[in-house]
Amino acid sequence: MTTSIIKLNTTTEDHHIARMAAVALGLTVLESAIPSPLPGVKPGLANIVTLIVLARYGWRTAAWVSLLRVVAGSLLFGNFLTPGFFLSLSGATLSLIVLACAQHLPARWFGPVSHSIYAAFAHITGQMLVVYLWLIPHAGIAYLIPIFATAALVFGTVNGLIAARFMDNNETMNIANLENTNGSPPES
Repeated sequence: MTTSIIKLNTTTEDHHIARMAAVALGLTVLESAIPSPLPGVKPGLANIVTLIVLARYGWRTAAWVSLLRVVAGSLLFGNFLTPGFFLSLSGATLSLIVLACAQHLPARWFGPVSHSIYAAFAHITGQMLVVYLWLIPHAGIAYLIPIFATAALVFGTVNGLIAARFMDNNETMNIANLENTNGSPPES
């Protein structure tokens, strides 16, 4: 019997996407350990990574990271192709579509916090659409909209602030590194 080796040619971008997806997946695992007062209400910590990747590397990379996280997370938790997977996938897909549009808004007035809020509302909208069109086709789910909208606003704001803080810290570190390479001391 002859052994065959399959060699995948990967780029540094592939490795970077895999690293960012792994960080997002780690946050998803961490988030699953946090008790939720209502089913389906989660902070969406992995979206922090998506926002940072969107700001630094663009929408295409952010889409890869987000969708890899959804698929890998569903495989890890054993709910691939279950209703929970489709809820997560619909939320991630709609939030990516909204982020694709939102990144073209003027950066002076729209940043990580507003992008995070838009994505959170899009995520819950995608999930509610799947629930209504597939799982529970009853108008009664409309009573849950204020609860989910409040959660989207709160968690979207918090995640956006955390992402903005990480981006600000990294910019400060990059400026300090540039000044160190130019021979001038960093400012304190």
